[in-house]
Amino acid sequence: MRDIKEHLEKLRVQIAECEIIRDLATDPKKRELFGRLAEHHKVLAGELERAIQTSAEWWPDLTKPVAPR
Repeated sequence: MRDIKEHLEKLRVQIAECEIIRDLATDPKKRELFGRLAEHHKVLAGELERAIQTSAEWWPDLTKPVAPR
C-alpha cells in the first residue's frame, strides 16, 4: 500500500509540474501537450485514489501505517 501512496504522490507532483510548464510555455503546441499530460496524470491519480479507497474497504489493515523496512 505504501508503494501505491508513494506513486500517487509522485503523480501529484507531475501534475503540478506539467501545469507550471503549460502556463509558462509560449509555444501553443507545447502548452497543449503539457495540458494534456496534466489531465492524463489527473486521470491516473484518480484511478489510484479509487484503488486505495477500494483496498481500504476490503482490507482495512492495508491502510494502517507500515513500519519502515
